[in-house]
Amino acid sequence: MRAGETAETSQRGGKVLQGCCRFCGTPLEHIFADLGVSPLANSYLEPADLKKMEPFYPLKVYVCNSCLLVQLEEVEKPEAIFSHYAYFSSYSDSWLEHAKNYAWKTIERFNLDKKSRVLEIGSNDGYLLSFFKEQEIPVTGIDPAENVAEVAKAKGIETWVNYFDQELAEELVAAGKKADLLVGNNVLAHIPNLNNLLRGMKKVLKPGGVISLEFPGLLSLIEKRQFDTIYHEHYSYFSLTSAVKVFSSHGLEIIEVEELATHGGSLRIFACRKEDKNIPVGALGATADTLMTGKRRVQELLALEEKRGLTNLETYKAFSEQVKTAKKEILKFLIGATEQGSRVAAYGAPAKGNTLLNYCGIGPELIEFTVDRSPHKQGRYLPGSHIPVLAPEMVDQKRPDYLVVLPWNLTGEITNQMEYIRQWNGRFVIFVPEINVF
Repeated sequence: MRAGETAETSQRGGKVLQGCCRFCGTPLEHIFADLGVSPLANSYLEPADLKKMEPFYPLKVYVCNSCLLVQLEEVEKPEAIFSHYAYFSSYSDSWLEHAKNYAWKTIERFNLDKKSRVLEIGSNDGYLLSFFKEQEIPVTGIDPAENVAEVAKAKGIETWVNYFDQELAEELVAAGKKADLLVGNNVLAHIPNLNNLLRGMKKVLKPGGVISLEFPGLLSLIEKRQFDTIYHEHYSYFSLTSAVKVFSSHGLEIIEVEELATHGGSLRIFACRKEDKNIPVGALGATADTLMTGKRRVQELLALEEKRGLTNLETYKAFSEQVKTAKKEILKFLIGATEQGSRVAAYGAPAKGNTLLNYCGIGPELIEFTVDRSPHKQGRYLPGSHIPVLAPEMVDQKRPDYLVVLPWNLTGEITNQMEYIRQWNGRFVIFVPEINVF
């Protein structure tokens, strides 16, 4: 959506009706998880904001009984979430390393050179595209957050400040920006009009071009009890099973899938237009056997998801009880620690942490403060919980007995940085998938 448009007028390729599946239009009847009410997960507060009313929204997740797409209703316009964004990808060392390895791998695999173009949806501060630009490969980023896009532009990354959809895809094509490689890492879930998104992706892809997307896998979310990855800016949650249905309906074929450790268990899919499915053999720098191996991986993961129950509606409906159990366990630990006189702080101010804190009703009485490397978050307060965000050095000054790692997907990186808490017998805690004190 562009600024000034309503949810109704922005659905240029067809309306997304409230109460209905954003993909197939089936009425949504089955609850996947009800996390109560919560503020927007990235709406960090300034000190003056603590005296103002803070909006809370229902955080209820449904599963479509027809296509099995897990989804939230659109309770707030994307402009309210993404136009001024607090998340900058470049502040995570491990994520930068992940991006660099991906860039090098795809440059070689797809034979990218000065005649190619890499187009990224949700390019953030240009962290990924900079690795392609270093190799003199033309790049174009698209991101709706003007404050974040300005950082990318300062790096010399061409960035269009806008929401990606079918109309913007047509503008990109008219400007000669068709993509040999169309990247969308952790962006598929962020766009409410899913069908419009897919039409735009197909439109902007060159003949023989490849779409590469990463997103947290639904199987990991369910089996590892990752309820905190649910928040309002994630409109949809995909299994490979549901992704294949969505892509196929738009004339796109998923030709390979990789299982990644990032974000607690992600999928990386490669897709092409169905009419081009024989072209990527050469474009990928691969033999027909290699392409066949990729398709076999797709079939193997689809079979695994079926075996684990992702084609059975009852599997989704059972997740709610797991979430309730997690809440009880977390509160029991924190209340017990504080009653024993222990001081508890946290590391990180991620969106997932805000979901957990608000669903569990945790505030400064249980977690005194949190710290974060991003100066864009320091000096502010977490939404809903009003826990203050400080600089990492404050951990050494205040010396908490427990340090809760809220971005548990970065546990290794964070515990290495903060290993010095052992000096006063401090201990790390993670809450997902289960409570672990170490």
